[in-house]
Amino acid sequence: MSRVAVLADRIGKRYTVRTVSGDDAALEALRRTRSRSWISFRRNRLPRSDFWALRDVSFEIEEGEVFGVIGANGAGKSTLLKILARITDPTEGYAEIRGRVGSLLEVGTGFHPDLSGRENVFLNGAILGMRRGEIRTKFDEIVEFAGVEQFIDVPVKWYSSGMYVRLAFAVAAHLEPEILFVDEVLSVGDLAFQQKCLGRMDEIASAGRTVLFVSHNLAAVSSICSKALYLKEGELHAVGPVRQVIDLYVDEVKAPARTSIRDRTDRQGNGRLRFNEVRVGSGATVATGEDCEISLVYDGTPGPARVRVDVAVYGALAEPVFHCSNEVSGDPITRVDKHGEFTCTIRKLPLAPGHYTLNVYCEVNGEVADWVQSAAFLEVIEGDYFGTGRLPSRAHGTIVVDHDWASGASALAEAQTSRAERTV
Repeated sequence: MSRVAVLADRIGKRYTVRTVSGDDAALEALRRTRSRSWISFRRNRLPRSDFWALRDVSFEIEEGEVFGVIGANGAGKSTLLKILARITDPTEGYAEIRGRVGSLLEVGTGFHPDLSGRENVFLNGAILGMRRGEIRTKFDEIVEFAGVEQFIDVPVKWYSSGMYVRLAFAVAAHLEPEILFVDEVLSVGDLAFQQKCLGRMDEIASAGRTVLFVSHNLAAVSSICSKALYLKEGELHAVGPVRQVIDLYVDEVKAPARTSIRDRTDRQGNGRLRFNEVRVGSGATVATGEDCEISLVYDGTPGPARVRVDVAVYGALAEPVFHCSNEVSGDPITRVDKHGEFTCTIRKLPLAPGHYTLNVYCEVNGEVADWVQSAAFLEVIEGDYFGTGRLPSRAHGTIVVDHDWASGASALAEAQTSRAERTV
């Protein structure tokens, strides 16, 4: 019978916030000085209010379970991990942790810039709870994982930011606790190192250790976690099987796209230009391999201007797929009309069939004019992209890539000729 490794019972965390009224210029000027007068005034006379970062959060994690925590920025995910790791105390409720704990909350905490990489491995390892003999045994493996062998005796203040975080993660990743708390560590380093990190996380999970994993990378959460919880504005919104919780979260993220962009109030920008319609092609759907036109209809303050317009496409897990910008394509736009339209044409749409969402963005003279996330849906249906009547399985990705196969130079020429004949 499995045992509970982590128990959270009605956890809440309250912070006191003291604010200056936006129309009080004198107090705002005093605040900017950061003087003793300001500190004293803030402590004794500024109006205070309570802010609940977490409220009434309860859940259980069984031994050997890999448990994900998802939610938008500011939902309380990191606060929850800091409470479980005993870094901060809850205002109400309690948590029970049964087993030796290792935490990867802020990669690199405890590194000293004037010490070498070698010295920091021992220092950081000790801070994280590793014994000296344990660090010595794993030292070569840690350095190899980080890929900094050549610079291990150089002070880390001379490291690039990528080298710094790789070494810091490598130390933390070689902990052997019974329970591991992980907060957004897969965002460090380059793509190759992120893949290595994910592989290490998979090893930890396969070893039967309990893992609590916080990440915005829903694909990573989905691949290594069996259960998840969804925090929303500090409250527990859902907990259960990982795919079920992720689907709920993604549906809520995409929900604004069901509202006409003309009526959206959750937008950013100074209003010099404002989108009021997003049109995709000539209808509700577009086929893989067809040319796709995305038109952004707007109202604006007319006049000459330097305009940047972007469309970003996001997939089923709210992950970025690709991004189109007139600055990148080299198509200058030099005027805003009172009523106008920008049209982006994507040649031979390389998306696998499925549901996608569009973010739209516009800058006028270097300032954000309008920015709407999940502004519209893009529905892609099957099309004859290759002229063969076949498409790759969506399980292998959402992008379809034009390609040819051949064996030998003559075969390549034949394949290209055959392909040209099929597409005529």
